[in-house]
Amino acid sequence: MRWTLAATWAASMMGLGLSAPAPVPVPAAAAELAPYFDSETGFQFHQYSAPHTLTSNIVYRIAVPSDAVLGTPYDIVIQVVCPNIVGWAALAWGGVMPRNPLTVYWGNSGKGLVSSRWATGHSTPQPYTGATYKLFTTGQKSNGTHWQFTAKCTGCSQWQGTSSMQYLNPKGTGRVAYASSTMKPSNPSVNTSPINQHEVQNYWSADLRQGQNADFAALVAKNGGA
Repeated sequence: MRWTLAATWAASMMGLGLSAPAPVPVPAAAAELAPYFDSETGFQFHQYSAPHTLTSNIVYRIAVPSDAVLGTPYDIVIQVVCPNIVGWAALAWGGVMPRNPLTVYWGNSGKGLVSSRWATGHSTPQPYTGATYKLFTTGQKSNGTHWQFTAKCTGCSQWQGTSSMQYLNPKGTGRVAYASSTMKPSNPSVNTSPINQHEVQNYWSADLRQGQNADFAALVAKNGGA
């Protein structure tokens, strides 16, 4: 099934200064998966619009260095535009819930809060020190319907799998997964707060060739992520 973005959702994003993936009407496939240039931060992103409900989407954007090499660790920039109705959501860099870095996040007092997690199975993810996040001084926005965060992740491009090291291919495609819930964490002001079971889950094939940035390190520094 394909979801499309409602016109009201696109309008609310534009009011926030967050560009919608494409104006309505547009074929769903074009709106869901596309390259995206963020004029505020200067990053070129791979973008995917992940359905949260039939009328609301969570927009994921991923940027990588153009000189990144498969098998060598590299930093990633993640930008997320999230509806206020989302209690918490997460991105699984390995495309499944267990044994890969999980970027868990939720809104708190109009700001995005990011939590590094890891799950050993289909159970509550626990805090994970193998991936760390630095929120940018730019790319943080909110209004009455959505909020946005932008951060650098160190440790999201590689991890120890069950039997070997696993790597995210910066020059190709790879499966990443997402999940979301309408329920807030029990203590939303603390990024290690327990989270409830998700209500929505799915995955897509992320084409990181769309998010290549030759001046990646300079852009990270410019946006306060160094």
